[in-house]
Amino acid sequence: MDDLAVRIGLTVVLAVISATAFLLLRCQGKGRPFGPEGRWLAVSIILLTGLVSAGVALLFGAMLNDNLATLLGAVAPSGLWLSQVRAHEEGRRSLAKEAATFWLVSLLARLDQAMAEDQRAWCERRVDDEWSVYELSMAANRYHERIGERLTPDERRRERIHARLDAIDRKLDVAALIEDGAPRSKVVTALGGSRHTRLARYDRYLNDLTRLRGILRHDAESELLRLLSSAYRAGYRSLPLYTPPSRLAAAGPVRPHP
Repeated sequence: MDDLAVRIGLTVVLAVISATAFLLLRCQGKGRPFGPEGRWLAVSIILLTGLVSAGVALLFGAMLNDNLATLLGAVAPSGLWLSQVRAHEEGRRSLAKEAATFWLVSLLARLDQAMAEDQRAWCERRVDDEWSVYELSMAANRYHERIGERLTPDERRRERIHARLDAIDRKLDVAALIEDGAPRSKVVTALGGSRHTRLARYDRYLNDLTRLRGILRHDAESELLRLLSSAYRAGYRSLPLYTPPSRLAAAGPVRPHP
């Protein structure tokens, strides 16, 4: 009886460890499975996958071999993950497989949504809506510098961080012109000076420069969020929040307690 309990416990533990490893492998480069929004979903997926795998392994072990059951419990979660990856890559659908793994697919979809929410919240904390156009530009350049130092050349190329910074700068340049009261003709010339601003959607608002400025700023912020998301996916989640120099000066020196 004691041997049976030990064997069951070992099978469950190995299955849970295997499920954890494959969940982390699946989420690599996507986000944090154990972030604030996805933590309990990730734990649920691991426990359910581990318990189901261990149960199947023990069932087969009862018919075959006890040691085989323990080994099967350790590798069974990988079969579930790999079957999902293969089905996704090949685009093939099997009613039996879909019915058997519907719970896993549903939980993984919810986990993906939770990881996306965690990523969005992390990125938005690093962008202040109260920044001026100039402060937003300084923040983008500072974040780009830090992210570029952390990412590998392949990651920088894949995430297009230089192109994103260029898009931010070009859009904010035009927004700054409008903010400084530049005439419409100068704004038209500035819009035509870059592929990032040479867009029909901007031309439609040339008769309302205030609204055009808001749209350009919004688009620049969206690009900055995409730039920040590349740091998040690469695991650079210790990226410090940017504080404009003017706000640091306004805060003044920290006074020690008497």
